[in-house]
Amino acid sequence: MSDQIEDTIRKFALQNAVFFKGKANPKAVVGKILGGCPELRSKAAEITPLINQIVEEVNAMGLEAQTKALSEMDSSMLVKEKKERHYELPELKNVEGRVVMRIAPGPSGPLHIGHTRVSVLNDEYVKRYGGDLVLRFEDTNPEKIDPEAYDMIPEDLDWLGVKCNRTYIQSDRFEMYYDYTRKLLEMGKAYVCTCDADHWRDLKEHRQACPCHDLPVEEQLDRYDRFLAGGYEEGKAVVVVKTDLNHPNPAVRDFVALRLVSHPHPRTGDRYVAYPMMNLSVAIDDHEMGMTHVIRGKDHLNNTLRQEYIFDYFGWKKPEYYHYGLVNIPDTVLKTSIIKGEIRDGTYSGWDDVRTGTVRAMERRGIRPEAIRRYWVEAGMKAVDIQFSWDNLYGMNRDIIDAESNRYFFVRDPVRYDIDGIDVIEGSAPKHPDHPERGDRTYRLEDPRT
Repeated sequence: MSDQIEDTIRKFALQNAVFFKGKANPKAVVGKILGGCPELRSKAAEITPLINQIVEEVNAMGLEAQTKALSEMDSSMLVKEKKERHYELPELKNVEGRVVMRIAPGPSGPLHIGHTRVSVLNDEYVKRYGGDLVLRFEDTNPEKIDPEAYDMIPEDLDWLGVKCNRTYIQSDRFEMYYDYTRKLLEMGKAYVCTCDADHWRDLKEHRQACPCHDLPVEEQLDRYDRFLAGGYEEGKAVVVVKTDLNHPNPAVRDFVALRLVSHPHPRTGDRYVAYPMMNLSVAIDDHEMGMTHVIRGKDHLNNTLRQEYIFDYFGWKKPEYYHYGLVNIPDTVLKTSIIKGEIRDGTYSGWDDVRTGTVRAMERRGIRPEAIRRYWVEAGMKAVDIQFSWDNLYGMNRDIIDAESNRYFFVRDPVRYDIDGIDVIEGSAPKHPDHPERGDRTYRLEDPRT
């Protein structure tokens, strides 16, 4: 075997030993050599015994001697190569002019880790294309609103580094929804239904129209005026948008656009009794606010199909829709109603209790917004469902804070030891191994009997 081959083997064995606390792994060395020197692959069986021999010799040297030997042979191999994978979101389709996108939370509480996905993805695209990001509070379900959320959600977005150019609140826009609904009725594209809800759904399942479906427009408008004035009891009437009763997907056939709600709204009180359903308000707002691209979970696929009917009826240009896969976030409390109840009962200290999955809890736990952003960019917008990994997020966070974080330790379950023959034990360790200028942390234990 030539001296050149032996030198190559020794260099890789020394490098592996230096990188792994003085103990080279012969299998890893074989892989490095055959990967880096393709011409030796045909001699694998012949050189493997030699590799094992040289690795054994290297491992007997000690780390200091290994480092010195490698430095003399090839000092460049002392530098560990750091391979960084670069992740980038795919280009948006059909970008023409200024991009407008939106984040549309329901104000039931502060944001949690699940909300950060759509927030980060939209923010990344708007920053890339130099467009507008809209924050829209979808507060058309008065029973589930927490008034404090109107302030908490912008604070959470600010901490995440998500910048919104415009803010809207749907409860300010009811009159506009009513006007568009009236136009749908006048066009014959909607109807006021007073049928039993279960019977109406059963008819849809069988591709049949209910008795209210084809009533004359004049009668529909009379019913609508009565509807808005509170002339029907809650649950006794709804406004429905017509679609296609023969659509292969029953969920897309005729959908409810307005319902009656007697519960007061935290912002508007008892001013309104007719409340828009999300498919009506979202479609109208996406048009009125000029949305060019919409990112949402694939659980909204049916909603997208429903909303497209409204766009088509009015002749509006539809946004480009993207639907990413669902994400399962294990071992985490996310539901705001549960967290709120536990706060009220004293189980949780507040919305930032570290046992919850809120953005405020992430901040309190020392997780950086950059780590959360990196996590979702790497997850991307694929349609496949994913399992959220806390370990991966912690690893990304560690990469960010490592250089600035001093090293400390604690003993979770201390055990008492009695030491005889010495009065004082002293020790020290650097606060950061790569930054000696930060000084050391020192410890001194004295015998309490002296």
